[in-house]
Amino acid sequence: SYPDALRYIADKYKIEIEETKPSAEQQASMLEGESLFIINQYASKFYTDQLFQTDIGKSVGLSYFKQRGFREETIHKFNLGFSSAERDGFTRKAVKDGYNIELLRKVGLTTANDNDFFRNRVIFPIHSLSGKFAAFAGRILTSEASGPKYLNSPESEIYNKSKTLYGLFHAKQAIRKHDECMLVEGYTDVISLHQGGIENVVASSGTSLTVDQIRLIKRYTQNVLIIYDGDLAGIKAALRGIELIVEQDANVKIVLLPDRHDPDSFFKEKGHTQFLEFIQANKKDFL
Repeated sequence: SYPDALRYIADKYKIEIEETKPSAEQQASMLEGESLFIINQYASKFYTDQLFQTDIGKSVGLSYFKQRGFREETIHKFNLGFSSAERDGFTRKAVKDGYNIELLRKVGLTTANDNDFFRNRVIFPIHSLSGKFAAFAGRILTSEASGPKYLNSPESEIYNKSKTLYGLFHAKQAIRKHDECMLVEGYTDVISLHQGGIENVVASSGTSLTVDQIRLIKRYTQNVLIIYDGDLAGIKAALRGIELIVEQDANVKIVLLPDRHDPDSFFKEKGHTQFLEFIQANKKDFL
């Protein structure tokens, strides 16, 4: 952790550091934040069990992931899951297992009327930088169902959407190694590229790129490569991102994919070698 890193450096170089004891209010906030992470960890296991151990999870959720080409080791790596259409199945089990209903509501897993927040969706957990479960995104699978295609956890004490990059926990070492961060739009783009051996890739968690997200990237590299979808919306999003990245004094390049392609579909069509060759040949500086 950051405090442990400071103590390590101070001890190594014989620097005295003054530590202040947190106030009772700060301690309570820290304890509540840790409790929310623990609840999310419980929820992630619940969704994974639903995916692999229930008939509906296997026939609907697991089938969807396998149709996308995700291998089981990849599904486990990203802790993917499934939530059934049952109104309050998760909430009832969590309360029965001793979890506080107020905290379930606060972290956004349970609604104000005690229904499950995520229902009839495949689940993409969103990890913190240290690998804890900060939030979830749920994708609906049937076009006739009501509700948005993607549903994200509401913001909470442990989750701020504009300060989060999907996949950064898994990508940060590769970003440092390659001294470049590939920035894509979607969850499945990140997962497909990781599975294919390209790990220095993150997504902006279903939101427009923000200054805080760029600052996160700059902890690991000054070089950003935008690979957004090849449609008009993707091009517009890339142009907005370029302006923000330049304002933050980072280096930015862009790759335009063929129309009707996203990084996920293009990688699956071309394979690892041809995908990277295309990327290297089509990187464009922002002028």
